[in-house]
Amino acid sequence: MKAAIFKGSGLPLQVGEFVKPKPVKDQVLIKLNAAALNHRDLWIQEEQEQVSRPEGVILGSDGVGTVTDVGEDADPLMIGMEVIINPSLEWGANPIVQGDNFKILGFPDNGTFGEFIAISKKYIFERPEGLSVEECAAVPLSGLTAYRALFTKARLRAKEKVLITGIGGGAALWALTYAVAYGARVYVTSGSDQKIQQAVSLGAVGGFNYHQGDWAEQAAKATGGFDIIIDSAGGDGFAKLIEIALPGGRLVNFGRTAGVITNIPTRLLYWKQLSIFGSTMGTRDEFLSMIDFIESRKLKPVIDSVFKLDQINEAFARMQSPDHFGKIVIRL
Repeated sequence: MKAAIFKGSGLPLQVGEFVKPKPVKDQVLIKLNAAALNHRDLWIQEEQEQVSRPEGVILGSDGVGTVTDVGEDADPLMIGMEVIINPSLEWGANPIVQGDNFKILGFPDNGTFGEFIAISKKYIFERPEGLSVEECAAVPLSGLTAYRALFTKARLRAKEKVLITGIGGGAALWALTYAVAYGARVYVTSGSDQKIQQAVSLGAVGGFNYHQGDWAEQAAKATGGFDIIIDSAGGDGFAKLIEIALPGGRLVNFGRTAGVITNIPTRLLYWKQLSIFGSTMGTRDEFLSMIDFIESRKLKPVIDSVFKLDQINEAFARMQSPDHFGKIVIRL
C-alpha cells in the first residue's frame, strides 16, 4: 500500500510502498478515505531523532474510511461500515487522567497517513451524519481535545464569556464552534486581523491582536474579563491570561506553541480563586458525546485546504504558514 513514512527528524516524509497490515484478534482493517494533519505530527518530525523500526513509522492521528476486513474476534458484519477513528488509545479506567498505557494514534504505532490501517474495533464509530469525508477527517484529535477542554474541564455554561487564544488551529476553531453553538459569548486572539475577522464570521463577538502590546488591557476594557480562557500556546503570555480572567475563572491549556509558561502572577491566582487545568485528548465517553454534539447541532469543521497523499510535505509547509486557518486534510 502507499503511505507517507517518517524515518527521523530533519527528513521529509517519504511517500512510498509500505506493508499492508492484516487485522488480528479484535482488529478491523480500514481502507482510509481521508486523514488530517495535527501539530503533533509536526512536533514528532522535529523532535524524534530516531525511529526504532528500520521501515519507519506512518504518522497521522485523524482518519475516516471503510471497514474492508476483520480479525477473528471482530464481527464480519462490520465489513462495509463507514467509520471514524478515535485516536485516543488505552486511556485507562480513570476519566480524570489517562493511564500509564495511554498513547495517541500515529506514533509510536502506525497511523492514518496511508491507504490502510488495522486498529481495534473499540476505537471505531459510525461516520457522523451530515459531514463529508474531508469534514469527518477533521474531527477526531482536535475536536476531542477542544470538547474535553471546554466542557469537561472548564464546564462551560451558556452566556459565559470565553476567550480562545491563537485562533486558526484546529482545536481552537473547534472550541470556537462548540462555544458559539452552546450560547457563549466568544472572543479570540490572533496575530492576524484577518483571522480575527474570520473568527467573527464564525460567530465570535470580537478579537484582539496579540502583537499589540496592550492587547490584554484592551480585552479587559472591552469585555470586563473572561469566565473561561482556552489556551493552546503557553509561554510568557500566559501571565496576561491570569490578569484578564474574572474571579472564579477557569483557564485550560492543551498546547505549547509559545513554549514554557513563566511568571504567573501568584497573588492574582489565589486572590481571584482561579482554576488552571491541563488537558490532553479525552475518553471514549467524551468522544461519543462529541460526535452526538456535532450531529445534533449540525456543526461542521473549518477546513483550510485539501491535499493528495503525494503532496503531504507541501501540506505540512502549509500548516507552518502563518496564513493557514482551519484543518488541513489529506485525501487518500
